[in-house]
Amino acid sequence: MLEQLQRRLGLQTIPGVFFTSAGVATLFVALAVPFDQIVAESFGVLTGWIARNLGWLYIFAVTSLLVFLIGLAVSRYGNTRLGTDDSRPDYSNLTWFTMLFAAGIGTILMFWGVAEPISHFASPPFEGVQPGSERAASDAMTVALYHFGLHTWTIFALPGLAIGYFAYRHNLPMRISSLFYPILGDRAFGPWGWAIDVIAVLGTLFGVATSLGLGTLQLNSGLNYLFGVPSTGAVQVILITIITSIAATSVALGLDKGVRRLSQLNIILAMVLLAFVLVVGPTVFIAEGLVQSMGDYFDALPWLAFWTETFRETDWQRQWTLFYWAWTISWAPYVGIFIARISRGRTIREFVAGVLFAPTAFTLVWFGIFGLSAIQVEMNGQVALADQVQQDPSVAIFAFLEAFPLAEVASALSVVIIVIFFTTSSDSASLVIDMLTRREDQPSLVRQRIFWAAAQGVIAATLLLAGGLDALQNVITSLGLPFCILLIFMAVALFRALRADYRGYSMNELVQGRAFPEVEAISEMTQESDYVSETVDRH
Repeated sequence: MLEQLQRRLGLQTIPGVFFTSAGVATLFVALAVPFDQIVAESFGVLTGWIARNLGWLYIFAVTSLLVFLIGLAVSRYGNTRLGTDDSRPDYSNLTWFTMLFAAGIGTILMFWGVAEPISHFASPPFEGVQPGSERAASDAMTVALYHFGLHTWTIFALPGLAIGYFAYRHNLPMRISSLFYPILGDRAFGPWGWAIDVIAVLGTLFGVATSLGLGTLQLNSGLNYLFGVPSTGAVQVILITIITSIAATSVALGLDKGVRRLSQLNIILAMVLLAFVLVVGPTVFIAEGLVQSMGDYFDALPWLAFWTETFRETDWQRQWTLFYWAWTISWAPYVGIFIARISRGRTIREFVAGVLFAPTAFTLVWFGIFGLSAIQVEMNGQVALADQVQQDPSVAIFAFLEAFPLAEVASALSVVIIVIFFTTSSDSASLVIDMLTRREDQPSLVRQRIFWAAAQGVIAATLLLAGGLDALQNVITSLGLPFCILLIFMAVALFRALRADYRGYSMNELVQGRAFPEVEAISEMTQESDYVSETVDRH
């Protein structure tokens, strides 16, 4: 039936993946629009249960995966290439990095670069710390870097590495289900694999929709500051429609013409904004704070990475850390496939070093310049940043820029950057979802990519109308859980495949259980022991 529907619509898809994903997304919108309050409350209850009972799983899983990736990079598997042994990277390091950044967390940094440090400075996450104190400032920077540093990029790097390895070295389809071939065998290409890809598609849809929702809130605040545009739900829906249209145009052009050029343009504009704040802001204070924040981050990382608020009964970790991890995990299929697509030819060591440490270094600089400057502005009383951020985080960067000369010009530049980050996130995700929902031998149809771009915009608008920031946080914290579990199995499958590859065994031998002779020996000994036991029992 689904295949007949596909032929009538003239699509090129895997029907079970495409129509199931589209159906679930449609059902969500159909229920959320008339029953927005009930849907928001239901996800709030579910998020509360997950935070109380499974919050530790998010914390432990992400930290364990960070250790796993670093271990792979320094191990004997680090020289393995994502491709044949003589393959080389398709993109230069600079181009590769700009595409990583723009498709990864550009929108997030624009939203939280000022808002998060100021929030923690005014309301410290740790007990006994005085708001507005020197310790509060230090902790605010440390926690912000924890949320957007190595842990965030671990969540992106693992699926990216696994997808690149299986696709370029073992010629498996570039889909999340392919990563489970060492565990599922040929079942990865049937209903089991389709179910995995559906989870990946839905996670991507809602994860990117959450980012688009946050970006829209911030964009609305910027237009309100510059032109007096009212901050209302109707205006936000119009903004989502406009930006989705731009993203649809970009996604129709493809990766090299669309995403690549937008990414390069945006990284230049972001650097201009950074340089502006660095020059006109407290330059010496920023330089000193950058060095100290780096030391504080790496000093606190070992215990902060396992901190679960065990002895405190507050809602802080659900609102911040669990939301970030779930949000990032929901992005993992999309960003992972996108990173894999642009990383062919790199060794595992190059990949891990580039994807983990280069964006983390940029994040350190970004938060150092924006976060430290914002804290200085608040401490000097130039602008009442803390009060405004606590009321509405989306106004943070525009309220912050009021403390500097040429505030309107800088705010206008920020709006442009937000729009482009918005666009690159949406069109990159649309390209990836299209890859997840069709076979590799099927052409990528423009109308399919446009459909997924439109779906992200509709879901983002629905979530904003259903409860704004709270609804975005609750839905994504709930939906990130299934893929968190998949990430753990993904690491197991990758390690099994690397180990077999290093020993010279094929993927088929791994699936059939012939890749590890010691395992076969144990199996034969077990069968022999069972036979002896049965013989003794009979006699």
